[in-house]
Amino acid sequence: MARATDTIQEDPQTNSIARENDAAQLRNANPPKSQLVEPKRRLIPNWALGVFGLLAAVILLSWWLHARRFESTDDAQIDGHLNQISARITGTVIRINPSVENNQYVEAGTLLVELDPNDYQIALDHAKADLAAREATARSARINVPITDISAFSQLRLAEAAREEAVATVDAEQASLAAAEHNVQRDEALYERAERDRARYQALVEKREISRSDYDARATEAIASAQALASDRAIVTSEQQKIAQALSLVAERRAQVETARTAPQQLIDARAKSQSSIGQADQARADVHSAELNLGYTRIYAPVSGVIGRKTVEVGQRIQPGQSLLAIVPLDDIWVTADFKETQLKLMRPGQSVNIHVDAFDRDYKGTVENLPGAAGTLFSLLPPENASGNFVKVVQRLPVRIRFDRDQDPQHALRPGMSVEPTVRLR
Repeated sequence: MARATDTIQEDPQTNSIARENDAAQLRNANPPKSQLVEPKRRLIPNWALGVFGLLAAVILLSWWLHARRFESTDDAQIDGHLNQISARITGTVIRINPSVENNQYVEAGTLLVELDPNDYQIALDHAKADLAAREATARSARINVPITDISAFSQLRLAEAAREEAVATVDAEQASLAAAEHNVQRDEALYERAERDRARYQALVEKREISRSDYDARATEAIASAQALASDRAIVTSEQQKIAQALSLVAERRAQVETARTAPQQLIDARAKSQSSIGQADQARADVHSAELNLGYTRIYAPVSGVIGRKTVEVGQRIQPGQSLLAIVPLDDIWVTADFKETQLKLMRPGQSVNIHVDAFDRDYKGTVENLPGAAGTLFSLLPPENASGNFVKVVQRLPVRIRFDRDQDPQHALRPGMSVEPTVRLR
């Protein structure tokens, strides 16, 4: 460095030439500017900027006012019914329709599964036989009602007539007894007179004042009077016995009358038996109907048209009542369940139109708000929150809104329950 410095100082001409060259280069690179300053030209005029700003403000205001008329959510999916097909009786599967497989479409009324019907056919035959027996008993009991009516009241009338006859017999026998007693009194008087005459004639015959034949006549009269008296007394005794027998018969007839007076009760009992037999016949008829139903339950049909899913039944399987065999998803009755925030429901009402964007097809469908929920979804959960526990944290709740698709938008039944959608509800 010392040597170089010394060299430069020793050659001033060389340094001067170098300075002139540098000045020339600077002049070429930066030419001298003119003393007059030219005005700058703007690309966009000020009035255009003002118009653009006003237009942007109008657009933003219009967009804000338009956006207020809609509410949308991405927390939504297509829902539908899942018809669980189950058995109503116990049985063994003997046949499954070959078209019954997962993801296959079946029409309503299609035979799905058939169970062994032999046990239920036997039960039906037994119920029919029991019904025939009960109906025969009911017919017999029904016929017995008028028979009981006639016979019971006839027995009552006959018993009352027999009782009156027995009472009349007692009266007649009592009259006969009275007559017999009068005869006894008369015969006693005749016998006493005949006996006195015999005794008097006996004294006279002993004194030989009368003949023996006169005495014998008086003695015969006395004997005849005694015999007549004895006969009348026997008649009195007989009449007394007859009266006793008649009184006993009267008591018997009265008992028969009392028994026969149960005729109304017998008629009521016959009618009750008839009603009971009719009720038993109705019960047997119900048993037959139940057996027919059970026999019909051996054939399981599709209640709705739809796509089969979750098939678990196989031939030879022993199934129980209520056991799930498969599920049918009807595609004609689907809707959208959209979980909107509670702050979005202020102006939402049933009947408002909805634009439904289906992610699977990247297509929009038309729909209508069908109804609003009765409560937030959290209240229907297995363990709903209990805010009274003191650990309350305010969270915006979501409420499920049902949206119904407009008709004739899905003739090919491409929409399926579970698909994600984005509904946009037009509020005004």
